[in-house]
Amino acid sequence: MLLASCTPDSPPVPDPTKTRQPTVTPTPVGEVPAPKSFFRTSWAEDPFARGALSITPAGSTSTERQALAAALMERVFFAGEATSVERPGTIAGAVRSGERVAGEIADVAEDGERIAIVGAGAAGASAAARLIDAGFDVTVIEARDYAGGRLATQRDDDWPVPPQRGAWLLGADDTEVASRMALLGVGSVAVTDPVGFTTDGETENPSGDALKTAIAEARDGIADRTILDALEDAGIEQSPELAAVLSSLSAMTGVDPATGSSWFAPAPPGGSFDALVSDVAPFVDSVLGDLEVTLSTVVSHVSYDDSGVSLRLASGESLTFDRVALTVPLGVLQAGGIEFEPPLPFAHRGAISTLEMGHLESVWLRYETPFWSTDAGIWHIVGPVTPTPTPTPTPSPGEEPAPDTTIRTWINLLPATGEPILVGLVGGAAARAIAELGDDDVFTLAATSLAPFTEPAPSE
Repeated sequence: MLLASCTPDSPPVPDPTKTRQPTVTPTPVGEVPAPKSFFRTSWAEDPFARGALSITPAGSTSTERQALAAALMERVFFAGEATSVERPGTIAGAVRSGERVAGEIADVAEDGERIAIVGAGAAGASAAARLIDAGFDVTVIEARDYAGGRLATQRDDDWPVPPQRGAWLLGADDTEVASRMALLGVGSVAVTDPVGFTTDGETENPSGDALKTAIAEARDGIADRTILDALEDAGIEQSPELAAVLSSLSAMTGVDPATGSSWFAPAPPGGSFDALVSDVAPFVDSVLGDLEVTLSTVVSHVSYDDSGVSLRLASGESLTFDRVALTVPLGVLQAGGIEFEPPLPFAHRGAISTLEMGHLESVWLRYETPFWSTDAGIWHIVGPVTPTPTPTPTPSPGEEPAPDTTIRTWINLLPATGEPILVGLVGGAAARAIAELGDDDVFTLAATSLAPFTEPAPSE
């Protein structure tokens, strides 16, 4: 679902080594108890990512991704899931982009040249492995203190099933990645049986048929429209069920229906996934092999001409190479995390500004015992989470309405793993808003969102 590698615009901030806990213990909301362990992601606020994955906004096409992937003077090359035309925003897209860029470099580089790879995610690792096999002197530079980029596991003994920071749900199109994960000993379980939930209890899984119809009709139009515009054009009225479908689409893909392309819209999520339930490090480590990665090192400036490349580090040092492959996330480029001299061509800058960084965040909660009774593996909340919902504040003139930050999509890992672990997923504008919240606020928001899954209090 999401992936690639990483780099920066400020000195590295070490990732926490222990599961984050709220600084205080909030009062349980309703009948939802406090969990034994808590972990949340915040990719939108991460200086080495600035989001979870690239998406295609309305008006954009694969041309922008091709432009972003174009090499500069056969010295500076670009990889990462954002440069993938076939599988943007995926682990497979990141891996294939790394393999592509390694081939491009090998075609023009001479024996003995020194090659730098910036980013040790799936794209950077794949590129480095191919170039090493071709006999080149390769240096991999990574801003984080670990390899893997947006594919990483939170290692913590408190969790029998460790939280995944990034991509961890594999769909029907990810068979190649799933097979490789299995060969490397990365465990996975099937997550199935999606259902809907309201304040009255379990109901049918919200149908995505109306969304599919609107997208199909929009693709026959003369101009690309946003997903929300496509629904309006198709005469499909808003409803709690449609809102749940759109929330699920965002939570699984990162796309924001208000900006996402209807021509290149991701397919609505299916009914089952393979969930990764062990450390995913072998996926990258096995590719890097014995290569020593330079960690916690931020590249802030790239200078290039027809004779070579100079990389300036945030520490003030400069390193020279014959060629460099940049596998940093689109969000880092959009934030100006790396300066270029000479400046990037208009085609590259246009692609960077046109494409969009999508947002996906997750909240992991581990309980002592389950407080829910359903065996369904995927939950979708339809409508309000309490019988008397809090009114949404009316926005001031000219202001956008605040996004609904209810965590409407949940993965129940209990049936597949035997562990009472719930994972809340949120995407799009809601994910961006949640990423800005503190741990205590996210904790309370998760508990509030889980209210429909509690057993009703016994009547007297």
